[in-house]
Amino acid sequence: MKAAILSSPKSISLRPLEIAQAPVPELRPGHVLIRVRACGVCRTDLHIVEGELPPRRQPLIPGHQIVGEIIDGHTPALPLGSRVGVSWIGGTDGTCRYCLRGSENLCDAPTFTGYTVNGGYAEFALARNDFAIPLPATLDDLHAAPLLCAGIIGFRSLRVAGVEPGDHVGLYGFGAAAHLAIAVLKAWNCPVYVSTRGASHRQLAAELGATWVGGENDRPPVELDRAVTFAPAGDVVIAALSSLRKGGVVAINAIHLDRIPEFDYDRLLWGERQIRSVANMTRADARDFLQVAAEIDLRPRVTAFPLEQANEALQALKNDSIDGAAVITP
Repeated sequence: MKAAILSSPKSISLRPLEIAQAPVPELRPGHVLIRVRACGVCRTDLHIVEGELPPRRQPLIPGHQIVGEIIDGHTPALPLGSRVGVSWIGGTDGTCRYCLRGSENLCDAPTFTGYTVNGGYAEFALARNDFAIPLPATLDDLHAAPLLCAGIIGFRSLRVAGVEPGDHVGLYGFGAAAHLAIAVLKAWNCPVYVSTRGASHRQLAAELGATWVGGENDRPPVELDRAVTFAPAGDVVIAALSSLRKGGVVAINAIHLDRIPEFDYDRLLWGERQIRSVANMTRADARDFLQVAAEIDLRPRVTAFPLEQANEALQALKNDSIDGAAVITP
């Protein structure tokens, strides 16, 4: 099969992914073999490729927002030819204290698709059958792919932030996850305030119905009940805190974050304001979000790249040169 292969992490400007032939994955018990039809490009992929997350497998095929068709290993619940999605959490041990309490996103021994096992920047992929998620027929391949990480993790971020219908919610950064979260917030009748760099991202936020849009250093005109930060920068966390009411919550949606600057506790955190981190997602998050997405007919903004342009897709993500999500189509 054709695949985009990472031999060792390096700057995306050096084109770290080699488009080459690789063996089709060998079917194993408890797994399904998938013909990849689309794979979303995530900022976590960029952290992996550039080495901001330490290497866990070399060589590696990245990609963890996989839409595909089951061609082998099918089960009664996952028939041959059925369409499934595979996300970042590719498996858990099921026995640790976190799994046993329903917090599989915090599992002590997880499998990460496109990080600890090969992912979907390829023509075929292998996945655990209990972590392959049936997809709604109403969503085509291209628009389903970004939902499988950006959408699910954005949805979980709203849950971690404790968003309730009608809350004033701030979104800091407006890439793939935020432009999906705003659709859910609108369905919950939440006024949305977006702070982000880049004129095109601000324009997109306005087009998608944000109540207010400003630059990365601009302050919303009201105190926020909840805020979610999507940019992997500590300064953004401080900006969100500074706009929060007493008792409000900031949820940090970032698997990698640079240093949070020193800040004034009395002014920014006192008053039972809270900072929470968002770690991975659960299969329940995936099922609940996909149901919501189908109900509100959620259609991500996408830019498609052929597999041969996987490096270009990651470069576009790093440069914020596309609106919405990038999707690789083998």
